[in-house]
Amino acid sequence: MRVVFFGTPEFAVPSFEALLGEGFDVAAVVTRPDRPQGRSRSQLLPSPIKLAAQAEAVPGLEPERPTTPEFYQQVRGLHADIGVVVAYGHILRPELLAIPLRGMVNVHPSLLPELRGAAPVEWAVRNGLQKTGVTIMQMDAGLDSGPILHQIPHAIPPDITGGELSEHLAEVGAQALIEALGLMEQGLAKPVPQDETRATYAPKLTREMARIHWDHGASEIVRAILALDPKPGAWTELDGREVKLFGARAADGRGAPGEVLTADGRLRMAAGAGAVEVEEVQPAGKPRMPAADWIRGRGVRVGQRFT
Repeated sequence: MRVVFFGTPEFAVPSFEALLGEGFDVAAVVTRPDRPQGRSRSQLLPSPIKLAAQAEAVPGLEPERPTTPEFYQQVRGLHADIGVVVAYGHILRPELLAIPLRGMVNVHPSLLPELRGAAPVEWAVRNGLQKTGVTIMQMDAGLDSGPILHQIPHAIPPDITGGELSEHLAEVGAQALIEALGLMEQGLAKPVPQDETRATYAPKLTREMARIHWDHGASEIVRAILALDPKPGAWTELDGREVKLFGARAADGRGAPGEVLTADGRLRMAAGAGAVEVEEVQPAGKPRMPAADWIRGRGVRVGQRFT
């Protein structure tokens, strides 16, 4: 089966490597163009999937937007049997979905129809779900709404971060993809329409969504901090200066929301109910560091309030 692969972040790499490992003919990888990085913006950063493709000598296409007639013609020239999409970052139009002989399938890190959208891993942690998984679906013009080809469930440990869960699901997704393509090759795949009445959504995370609301309960704040670790990081302010918090757990304590209850090597703040203790912080413009080091260097005092 000849494949054209669409992907960008680290999450996509295990699926790409699994295709090669199972002997699939990957005709090309489609990813985003290199992005400028650094203060001078003079260095260009390739996507993780581009680096993986280069390591395997797989040709690449890097359209700014995959919507032009010229790009469609490039994809037609690959003569692919199927397209595989893993966290590509663009909505693909029906004209493009129809180019491969067997259409395109998507590796989505949730048990659809739950958590459709851009950030299903983070919202699974933030919502306190006990189970998620990976869905392989036949793509259509809707938002993660195509028929389900295959699913593998995955339990969510109570203290896992969004980054850790994403790594786990990337591996599960690679397994699910290979199994689904195997079923398709054997003519055994049976697409199942999604139950629209069960659909929930995981919208793209905004800066305001990442802000910590100290009047919420401790367990809710802990889940928010874990969900956004390592990126984009849940943030708050102390004396008007932004700081991101990591490694959170619920603790005992009472006080005004955001009030520092302990700053003696541990950093513990009051929530709307209970308290939250964090292990690491990242002040604006500085690297991530143990909370104890930040306390010593900044002199955080009991009684100060995060807002």
